[in-house]
Amino acid sequence: METGLIEQLRSQLGTNGLPYVFPIHPNLVHLTLGLFIIGITFDFVGVLFPLQQPIFKFLALPAARSNFFDVGWYNMLGSSIITFFTLAAGFYEMMLAEPTVAVKSSWGLAAMETMLWHGVGGVFLLATIVGMTVWRGLQRFVWRKEEDRQVQWGYLVAGMAVMFLLYIHGTLGAQLAAEFGVHNTADYLLRAGENPNLFLK
Repeated sequence: METGLIEQLRSQLGTNGLPYVFPIHPNLVHLTLGLFIIGITFDFVGVLFPLQQPIFKFLALPAARSNFFDVGWYNMLGSSIITFFTLAAGFYEMMLAEPTVAVKSSWGLAAMETMLWHGVGGVFLLATIVGMTVWRGLQRFVWRKEEDRQVQWGYLVAGMAVMFLLYIHGTLGAQLAAEFGVHNTADYLLRAGENPNLFLK
């Protein structure tokens, strides 16, 4: 792209280095995380339902095992869909990023390495979440549709492993914002010699 066009775009960017007030990617990330974690958690509750049934009866909660599996399925499906938008917003915002290059993260990575790992990891996690959703759908509609327990233990173990990868991946994203100042409004103002407190008034 021609340098003049890039500079013209930069003149339209806001205080956080984006053409809009708040970064979109971090907000969508929390939707991806929340939906995925809730999906796996409710499937765990569904699998362990026979052990918990006396508790539900004692608390007079009209819980049915199939309802937990419904919540698990729809949250996993929602996570899979929203992650496409999360990834797209992340790549768009990463193209506009101007990280601090003079520092290294707490993991010893430079800004560009952190952005590359975060970007590649995002694509890998999108494929993994979509794969988990397909696996979940096959269990729900094909393999175990006649069974009370809708999910396999292997699926739940894989879900826990993906949650750990989401934690590692999220830490890289947090380092980009906190340590390299990527699309961090307060960081941009401090680098420009302005007072972030005055900006909020």
